[in-house]
Amino acid sequence: MMEFLAYDLKVAVLVAVFYMFYRLLLSRETFHGVNRMVLLLTAVASFVLPLCVITIHKTVVINHAEADVAIGYLSAEVVDDAAMPFWQMAAIAAFFIGMIVTLGYTIMSVVRVWLLIQRSEQHQQADGTVVCVAPGDVSPFSWMKYIVLSRSDYEANDASILAHERGHIRRHHSLDLLLVDSLTALQWFNPAMWMLRQDLRAIHEYEADAAVLSQGINMRQYQYLLIQKAVSQCGYSVANGISHSTLKNRINMMLHKNSSRANLLKLFALAPIVGMTLALNAETVNDYVYDEPQAPQKQTVVKKGNQNKTVKVGAKTVEVKAAKPAQTKAPAKKAEPKPVVKDVKVVKTDAQPQNEEQMVFDVVEQMPKFPDGDTGLMTFLKNTIKYPAEAEKAGKQGRVVATFVVNTDGSISDAKVVRSVSEELDAEALRVINAMPKWTPGKQNGKDVRVKFTLPVTFKLNKPVEKK
Repeated sequence: MMEFLAYDLKVAVLVAVFYMFYRLLLSRETFHGVNRMVLLLTAVASFVLPLCVITIHKTVVINHAEADVAIGYLSAEVVDDAAMPFWQMAAIAAFFIGMIVTLGYTIMSVVRVWLLIQRSEQHQQADGTVVCVAPGDVSPFSWMKYIVLSRSDYEANDASILAHERGHIRRHHSLDLLLVDSLTALQWFNPAMWMLRQDLRAIHEYEADAAVLSQGINMRQYQYLLIQKAVSQCGYSVANGISHSTLKNRINMMLHKNSSRANLLKLFALAPIVGMTLALNAETVNDYVYDEPQAPQKQTVVKKGNQNKTVKVGAKTVEVKAAKPAQTKAPAKKAEPKPVVKDVKVVKTDAQPQNEEQMVFDVVEQMPKFPDGDTGLMTFLKNTIKYPAEAEKAGKQGRVVATFVVNTDGSISDAKVVRSVSEELDAEALRVINAMPKWTPGKQNGKDVRVKFTLPVTFKLNKPVEKK
C-alpha cells in the first residue's frame, strides 16, 4: 500500500508541473479547444507517466575467472506486517477517507441530477436533446443530453440559454467533468488538481459562450442575461450551468482579441517535461555475457631451403630455422605379446564428465527470468512469505541466504540454505523457493541450460527485540 501512496505522490508532482505550464503559457489564450485538451491530456498523463519505465540494456562481459560469482543475486525483505508504524497506518487511513468522501460527493451529485431529471417534464427536441422543465426555481444547466430549465425560463424560450446549453452538450462537457472528478478523488489532497478542475469548467463556459455568439446573438444582450443569472447557481458539481464560473472572466474572454496561431508553438514546452519524467523513471538492466576463453591461433610459415632466414609475418618479424636432417629410424623392436585379461568388470564412477544438459552455470549469455521480471519475483516473495509465528515470538530475525537451480524447463530444483539463521526461518525460505512458478530458462550458445541463483531473504521485526 505504501508503494501506491508513493506512486500517487509522483502523480501529484506531475499534476502540479503540468498545471503550472498551463497557467503560465496558455491560460490567457483564446484557443479554448486546445486548452481543454491540454488540461485533460495532462491530467491523464500525470497518472500514466509514472508507470512508463524505459529499460536501458547494458552489456556486461564476465571473464571466465569470475564464473564462480552468482549473478542471479536478488534480495527480498520480509517484514512483520503486524508491527506497521503508526504514521504509515495514519497516512493510509487519511488517504482512503479523503478519497471516499470526494468520490461520494461526485456520486451523490450524479444521483441528484438524475432524480431531478426523472421528476421533470421532458420535451424531446429535433436535435436529439431533451428539455426538462423542473419544478421550482432552478438555474439552467445541462448534463449529458438533457437541458434542465425552470418553468419561467422554458416559457420565455430564450434562444441564448438554449444555444449555451446545447454548446455544452455538443462538446460532451459532462464526460470531461466525470473524468476529472474521478481523478480528483485520487488527488483530493493536491491543490493543483482542484485548480485544474476549476479551470476546465471555466473553459467549458468559454466554449459555450463562443457557441452562442457564433449564432449571431447580440453580445451585449447576452452579457445582460449572464448578469441576471449570476445570482443563482445550479448546485450540481457534475453539471454545466449558464451561471457557472466567474462572470468577470467570461465577459473579458468575450471581449478578448483572438490569439495568434503562432502562440500554439508554446505547446512544444510540454516535450521537455515529458522527456524529463521518462528519464527519471528509466532503469538500467545489465545483460551478462559469458566470455569463454579461446585457444590461441597458430600461424604456419612456409620457407624453402635449408638456411636460417628472417620472415616478416604481419607486424612481427619471425626467425625461421632450417629443419634438421631426418635421422634414420632404428629398427623397431619386436612387439611383446599382450597379457590376456579375463573377467573384465566395468565399474561406473561419478568422476565421468557431465554433458551440457547436466551442467549448472553460474553465468550465461541470457540469464533466466521470473515471470514479470525481478519486480514480479519481489511481489511473489512479498505475498507468499509468512513470518513464522515461533520465530516472531522468539524474536528471531536475520538474513537467510539460499541457492537454487533454474532447470532447462524453467522448474526449480536443488534449493538449499547456504547461510542459516534458524530452523523456522530457513524452512520458510525454502518453502517459498520451491513454490515458485516456472521461470524462463537461461540460454548459452542458443541452448537452454541450468543456471544457479542465489537469493537472500531478510526477516526483520519492526518491534524491538527484548534481550534476555
